[in-house]
Amino acid sequence: MSGPILIFQLIILLFSVILHEVSHGYAAYLLGDDTAKVSGRLTLNPLPHLDLWGSFLFPLISYLISGGTFIFGWAKPVPFDPLKLRKPKRDIGLVGLAGPSANLIIALVFSIIVRLARIFNWVFLAPLVNFFSIIIYLNLLLAIFNLVPIPPLDGSRVLYSLLPVKWERFYWGLERYGLILVMIFVMFCFQWITPLIDFLFNILVG
Repeated sequence: MSGPILIFQLIILLFSVILHEVSHGYAAYLLGDDTAKVSGRLTLNPLPHLDLWGSFLFPLISYLISGGTFIFGWAKPVPFDPLKLRKPKRDIGLVGLAGPSANLIIALVFSIIVRLARIFNWVFLAPLVNFFSIIIYLNLLLAIFNLVPIPPLDGSRVLYSLLPVKWERFYWGLERYGLILVMIFVMFCFQWITPLIDFLFNILVG
């Protein structure tokens, strides 16, 4: 992979994870929690969202380990206070869904542009189709990965909203092992979701 493509991937990954996190914050704000707003995190300015490990080191490591075929990372999580939400159990799940939904919308928008460019033969967009495809794939990756129901990923928030009350204590107990569980999943189980990502990519891009 050439240097410019790598730089482009890093930039797209950075802004995609920022939009992901800002979407969490806005969802929480609309549902009654102003924690993200007060913390200055409802902004597209990348500086408040940057995380040394997730925004720089992990993307570089994932790129090097995969031989340039894979890149992944994250932004600093946007804070929210479940106790400020109007209906905490329901709204925690909605806040969790907001981030992946933003990434899916980004993927959908760019897939529409790619399809329109092919249908109407927009030659001026031809050089950009490969770049748009990268945007689509990275955002599908972020959406699907974050929907895995392992704390602290967004899918676990959705799962919490659906769990019976008697299982809540077990859920919060898993939180303390969240980072370890996520790393285990990435190392040994990530290949389980790649067929789904590829399937959705092929549907969107054709």
